[in-house]
Amino acid sequence: MVAQRQDVWASGNAYEPYVGRWSRLVARQFVTWLGVPPNKNWLDVGCGTGALCEVILDSASPRQVNGIDPSDGFVSFARHNVTDKRATFQVGDAQKLPVADGSFDAVVAGLVMNFIPDQSKAISEMKRASRPNGIVGAYVWDYASGMQMMRYFWDAAVALNSSAASLDEGQRFPLCHPDPLATLFQDAGLADVTVRPIDVYL
Repeated sequence: MVAQRQDVWASGNAYEPYVGRWSRLVARQFVTWLGVPPNKNWLDVGCGTGALCEVILDSASPRQVNGIDPSDGFVSFARHNVTDKRATFQVGDAQKLPVADGSFDAVVAGLVMNFIPDQSKAISEMKRASRPNGIVGAYVWDYASGMQMMRYFWDAAVALNSSAASLDEGQRFPLCHPDPLATLFQDAGLADVTVRPIDVYL
């Protein structure tokens, strides 16, 4: 029997120096673009280390922000590092969100959609959690070309060992591209779906 490969994200201390510094830059542009009015309730699906939650708290003047992630390690890290009383974190599955219908004005997911086994179910759950006329949004890395740090890594890995091609995130994750990402949201019955690039630089 061949074990199925599974991506594991569990250590906030390891993740933050690698991707956290980039994800906060993306999150700032994303939150600004959404334009959610102040004093609203937010749900961050796949909140990871709490980077997107922090940006929401700092720049969107929310009433509350709830972060949900399947990783005990990430949730513990977020609870320890995001101390704003408007924020809460819990372990949970994006494919079966532990929240009531229509509970949130904005339901968002940062850099997580590629890693959810049933992405359609996750988007449907995000839609269920949002209030009528609420906002549902997500962003992903452009592993195929735009995320240059990771693109260089995978190109070098494949050049050294051709078997690494099967692990290449640019090939594994079709949501890197605008059309599949838009289709995912449209198929869930969401209206006014817009996909746009976000470019960040250190």
